[in-house]
Amino acid sequence: MFTYQKSGRYFAQIAEGLEDLGRKELQELGAHDIKPGYRGFYFSADKASLYRLSYCSRLLSRVLAPLILFDCHSAKYLYKTACKIDWASLIDLKDTFAVKANVSHSKITHSQYASLRLKDAIVDVFRSNTGERPNVDTKTPDVLFNLYIQNNKATIYLDTSGGSLHRRGYRLQSIAAPMQEIVAAAIIRLSGWDGSRPLVDPMCGSGTLLCEAMMHYCRIPAGFLRNKFGFEALPDFDAKIWTSVKQEADSRIRDLPPDLISGSDKSGEAVEAARTNSTNFPQGKNIALSVKPFQNIKSLKDYVIVCNPPYGIRMDTDAAIKDFMKQLGDFLKQRCKGGEAYLYFGNRELIKSIGLKPAWKKVLISGGLDGRLVKYSLY
Repeated sequence: MFTYQKSGRYFAQIAEGLEDLGRKELQELGAHDIKPGYRGFYFSADKASLYRLSYCSRLLSRVLAPLILFDCHSAKYLYKTACKIDWASLIDLKDTFAVKANVSHSKITHSQYASLRLKDAIVDVFRSNTGERPNVDTKTPDVLFNLYIQNNKATIYLDTSGGSLHRRGYRLQSIAAPMQEIVAAAIIRLSGWDGSRPLVDPMCGSGTLLCEAMMHYCRIPAGFLRNKFGFEALPDFDAKIWTSVKQEADSRIRDLPPDLISGSDKSGEAVEAARTNSTNFPQGKNIALSVKPFQNIKSLKDYVIVCNPPYGIRMDTDAAIKDFMKQLGDFLKQRCKGGEAYLYFGNRELIKSIGLKPAWKKVLISGGLDGRLVKYSLY
């Protein structure tokens, strides 16, 4: 019996800055006895709640089921212990697998070497028992294992998500520096937008904010387009419970009214990418898209505005960036009265260049950027 089966405990990874939102989402989706850990939360859940988390969570990065915990002072002992695990109950010969490792403050100092020794153990157990071995696929494995070694204490997990949950499956086309889906979902949630007013992204890029707003309003599960999940590899996976969870979540999906969500961008290529991505969902055809720089928009009175303005790595010079931000600030002040704007700054130094007083600022870390989400009330 594996550790998670004895304890009913799991671990949810979440990006820095999203801890409060992540805890609330865990509770909403059925997790309980939630305790903070390094970059995430330990929690208890029954099977239905575990499946629901991977299918519906918009904010979590991964959900991990612990298989075994042990003292680990050497690569030799890591290999020896891993060889005792019943790998055949977790993967078939026809399955591909991958191992990711993270090592800190331990006698084993290299994550890649730790990953290799665990991979060798899995392969050797199969070879010894069957004469054959499953193949490794580092990009899209059927089953993903995570190894964490900290202070010479090791835990081997099975990734019940089956890969990072930010991969929703709708991003078929992209442009330079796209916003990560989880960050976009967090922006929509922090805005408090409920569909009572229209929402617009006047610099929509490939449409990530628009897609996350649509999924939020239409109650489309974040994993709706995913073909499989890692929890299906667990030895106690219950297909009937999973079917029931999926049917219940899908039954809540609703249509998107025309003109409730809209977006524009000065780049025709970006707008085409946004159209391709959003129409992965039937509701996406009701997102109004147009090729237009925000400077040419006459009025966005009483709108909720969300956007990710260009920052340093996306524009040529500091002067150009500051001038752009001043134009954006003037646009919001003069043509967007009665509304609210939620702007994500990948470079927080640019906040002062926009010339507006923030209602609040929140930390949002994305792709190595120490970003800020800033709310502006537009009177």
